Order: sequence, then structure tokens, then C-alpha cells
Amino acid sequence: MSTSTSTFARNASTESTGWWRNAVIYQVYPRSFADGNGDGTGDLAGVRSRLPYLASLGVDAIWFTPWYSSPLADGGYDVADYRAIDPAFGTLEEAESLIAEAAALGIRTIVDIVPNHVSDRHEWFRAALAAEPGSPERQRFWFHPGRGEDGAEPPTEWVSSFSGGTWTRTANADGTPGEWYLHLFAPQQPDLNWNHPDVRREHEDVLRFWFDRGVAGIRIDSATMPVKDPSFPALVGEQRPGEHPFVDRDELHDIYRGWRAVADSYDEPRMLVGEIWLADQQRFARYLRPDEMHTAFNFDFMMRPWEPAQLRASIQSTVEAHRPVGAPPTWTLSNHDVTRPVTRFGREDSSFGFAARRFGIPTDLATGRRRARAAALLTGALPGSLYLYQGDELGLPEVEDLPLGALQDPMHFRSEGVDPGRDGCRVPLPWTADGSSFGFGDGGSWLPQPAGWGEYSVSSQEDDPGSMLSLYRAMLSLRRVEPALRGEAFDWLDSADGVLAFRRGEDLVCLVNLGPTPIPLPPHTSVLLASGDLDGELLPTDTAVWLRSR
Repeated sequence: MSTSTSTFARNASTESTGWWRNAVIYQVYPRSFADGNGDGTGDLAGVRSRLPYLASLGVDAIWFTPWYSSPLADGGYDVADYRAIDPAFGTLEEAESLIAEAAALGIRTIVDIVPNHVSDRHEWFRAALAAEPGSPERQRFWFHPGRGEDGAEPPTEWVSSFSGGTWTRTANADGTPGEWYLHLFAPQQPDLNWNHPDVRREHEDVLRFWFDRGVAGIRIDSATMPVKDPSFPALVGEQRPGEHPFVDRDELHDIYRGWRAVADSYDEPRMLVGEIWLADQQRFARYLRPDEMHTAFNFDFMMRPWEPAQLRASIQSTVEAHRPVGAPPTWTLSNHDVTRPVTRFGREDSSFGFAARRFGIPTDLATGRRRARAAALLTGALPGSLYLYQGDELGLPEVEDLPLGALQDPMHFRSEGVDPGRDGCRVPLPWTADGSSFGFGDGGSWLPQPAGWGEYSVSSQEDDPGSMLSLYRAMLSLRRVEPALRGEAFDWLDSADGVLAFRRGEDLVCLVNLGPTPIPLPPHTSVLLASGDLDGELLPTDTAVWLRSR
């Protein structure tokens, strides 16, 4: 199989307008990145102080998870006001300064938009609760009478993405039980009714609000879920494509065409990237048609185990899914919802799935670290854009022994404690080897950091050529200067069992040994980068290498 540069050709042809095609995009979870005012919570002042670090790392853009005004019932994904920065993070003026300062360092900014729902503190929902059933205020959401005697049963038996039910009952003005409202996530996140013109108009205005402030793109949260079947059918058996009552409905595409028109109206067109969890690759690709999104997150790769046939199949299917629509693939090893790679790759089952996540799963961190280093070079060598979650460049493990009293993620509580939740990958970053919060800030940290966190810190790794940080810096530097890695040509090479081998461009070869024994390196003129020490001319197990082939 060969994929030529022309395969991915599209409207954007210049470095400026097509920057996202092979960009390295660094995900910032603001609460946990850096604390500038010493209150224990990460903020925009902290990010601004660390922009030189991001520039030295070699990233092209930073993606912020929601920084808007929010009660933080779900880490900011319950937005109360899209035009205001949450006071815990700073001010709108600080956000504008951050965008400009990052741009001056050659780093673009991407922000998160959450179209499926808002916070129950949003002015629209407060007005809806205060209004009568059937009122215009309630039409922007999904209010519905209950089933059974006195409407005491929820309208459907749909299950929330956070476990539990998807409906919460309201109270009428006189205190009697009232209608129910839909929330596919937590009760504090009421779903919007995208059949209402106000909802569509408001979101397009929000896009313009941030694009006008210099934001280069948006990430669309839960992008397959905003549109609902208003008949609220029961979920029974397999759903035919496009017929699920609240996932991947065909009406979504008209919404995103409208968003694309807004993005394209700027002198430097803005970028749209979708969070699209779909197993059907053909349905996935429909979101990437030339008048919809530019790219979408590749969750299939992230969920595969450390197994050569599985990873190759994921890479192959990903490239093939993107080819017909001319969109570049994206690659990532984790994000703020997923078990850290160092921990995940050290487990007997190294795949990721929300349903299988439990407390107390054994892991071998030495094996996980070795594989995470190899996985970094594997994803860094693939065509398309690369997403890097904060702290993965430091090799941070999942923090699996957080005190129960410290946990905040609704996934933990709504599963009645079965799911450990996502707090373990959100523990604040260590910047220095010691100090009360390892350089995160002067006032502790909102989630407790482990006692040995300082060994992973930036200061501990900065001058160590064998550190994870040094590996990432070297990899991203090569991505920036190597024409083969900045381009999009890609060919599989013949290889031994247990080995992934492919060529980029004319003369760069990536090999990853996932087998149990070392393998000989193919003929080459030089070694550009290796994830671990080579054994002479042998590539050890769980190790990746980039070679100059001629």
C-alpha cells in the first residue's frame, strides 16, 4: 500500500492555511498545567509563564479544554458562559493576551466548544426552569412529560455516558413534580435542542467571538451527539447507520457545514477538529468531507493494545478512511479522559476502554515506559497531525491511589464507585524536583500529587539526554526539519513477525519491534533517533527507531 502526497491534497495549499495538516498540537488541561496565583488551581497566568517551555518542546498549537465560566461539575465541560473566562482561570483580557503571546512564539491556539449541552447554571436553562411547560424558554432544551402514573417514570431508559439515567425531573412553581429534562451526561449538563434556531445561531456567534480574538481553530466536543430523534424511541438491538436516537444522526452534517462556512470566512481560515467516537469508518469519514470538519480525533488507534497486528490494522484503516475525503489523519496516545500510556502499556490488557476501567489493575511501569517511548516514535512518524496530552512528554504514569475524598470526576460517582474516574490522568504537572507542589504553584494543588512526582519533573529531565522529555524534544525537532515527516507520503515495508516497518518520503524508515526478541536493523546510512538503546545492529523488543535508509 502506498499513500502519496496528492492523496491528501485539498483546498489549503500554503503553510499558513494548511498548518493543521501535519501540526503537533499540545493539549492543555488548564486546572492542572501551571498555577500562576498560588491558589492551587492552574490558570492562564500559569500557562503564559510556561509558553517558552512549549516553544522549546516544538509544538505548533495548543488546545485548551474549556476555560469558560463553569461550576466545574464536569471539569469545565458544563459551560455557563462561553464569552467569559472562569474566574478560577483568569479573565477574558488574559485569554486575549495569551493567544497573542503564543502567536508571537509561533504557537496557535485552539479552544473547546461543547455543542451537546450547557451548564444548568447557563442563563438559558435558568430561564427554562423558571418558565412554564411548553414555554419558548423550554424549547431550547429537551423537556418532556414522564411515563407511567403521574409521569413518575423517565421518558426513556437511555443510559448516560457517565452511567445512570439520562433524565432528571423538575419541580413546578407550586412544588409539585414537573417535567423531565434530558442530559446524556451529568444532570448538571442539560442537552440542547438543535432543532431550535436560537441554538444554532448562538453557537455560530460563539465561534465568531473566539475567532475574532485570534483563535486558530476549535475542537468540537462529543461531536456525534447534539442531534436527537424527537420521538425518543427505545434503544433496542443494533441501530442502523444514522438511525440511533442520539448518536451520528444525519442532520448533524448540515450544522457542521454552517460552522465550516464561519471558519472559512476569515482571511486565514480557521480549523475544525471533531471528537468523533465511531467504529464505522465510512460514517466517520462523512464528517471530514471538504465542506465540513478539517480533521477528527482518531480514537481507534488510542484504544488498541500493544500488539503489532492490531496497531497495523488501525493505522491501515485510518489512512484508508481519510483517503476518499482528502483529510489528514490524527494520532494521539491519550487525553484528559484516558489512562496514561505509561500505565496502560504496562498492563496485561494494554487496550483502553471505559467499560473495562477498574481499580487495582496491575501494571509494570518499566515495561509501560519502554513501550510508551516506542509508541511516541511510532505516532510521531505517521502522516498527519499529532496530538500530545500534557505530561505524556514527561512520561507521567496514571495516579491510581488518589484518596477517595479527593476524587471529583462524575464518572466515578455516577458509577457508584465502580469506575475510578479520570482524575488519575489530571493530576497537576511537576515542574521542579521538590517544593510543596513540585513547581506547579506556591499553594499546593487541587488534586494531590504523589510523593515521588518530582522525579518526573521538567527540571529533573531537562538535562538528561535519556529522559522522556529529551526524546520528545528530539522527535518533534526532527518532525519540524525532516521533509519526509513534514510531507504525507507513506509506504508499508516488508518486516518480520512482530515488527511494524514503514517508509516516509524517499529515505526515512521507522521500525517498531513489538516482538519478544531483538531483530537486525535493515541496511541504513544513519540512525536518526531511537526510543531506547540499540544492541549494536539489533533493535530490542518494545523499541522504535528512525533510520536514514540511503
